[in-house]
Amino acid sequence: MPLTFEFDPPVDAGLRDGVLALWAAVTNAGGAVGFVPPVTPEDVRPEWVRHLTAMSEGRTRLLVGYDEDGAVAATAFVTLNTHRLMRHWVWLYTVMVHPARQRGGQGRELLAAAEKAVRGLDGVEAIRLTCRGGLGLERFYASCGYREVGRVPGAIRVADGDDRDDVTMLLPLDVGAP
Repeated sequence: MPLTFEFDPPVDAGLRDGVLALWAAVTNAGGAVGFVPPVTPEDVRPEWVRHLTAMSEGRTRLLVGYDEDGAVAATAFVTLNTHRLMRHWVWLYTVMVHPARQRGGQGRELLAAAEKAVRGLDGVEAIRLTCRGGLGLERFYASCGYREVGRVPGAIRVADGDDRDDVTMLLPLDVGAP
């Protein structure tokens, strides 16, 4: 079943617990979302608090995908640029779909919902994200319209002797397109 997306949902205990559980599940399934397994929701809580702080300051916005039961099944954080010369593009961070829902098109749904949300932001002409090399994520994002615009070899140290490339992807938005 398709997800239902909400941009800037009200933050309450249910959303908090849902995002923390999703983040831990994605990480523990091998997802590249800022941690390496094993983690618990408590391990990722400090990063959630950093995102909440940025949200309260108006620098970051949250997109949530809910499943048919209303549970958090996907997220992406849209971070606005505060530098006056870079306000025409945004960052997309912590793009996650629950492992049980992957490979069913819901990652594409999430990226399409993020693009739609960003198109509603005044003056934004592109979405930029980074991903961890070595997992095939570049191919997935490319299949969704993003193109690789930069790569820093070995910039992400997953473990001793396991360095991965930090890959920058860009989705230009046709200004004025639906």
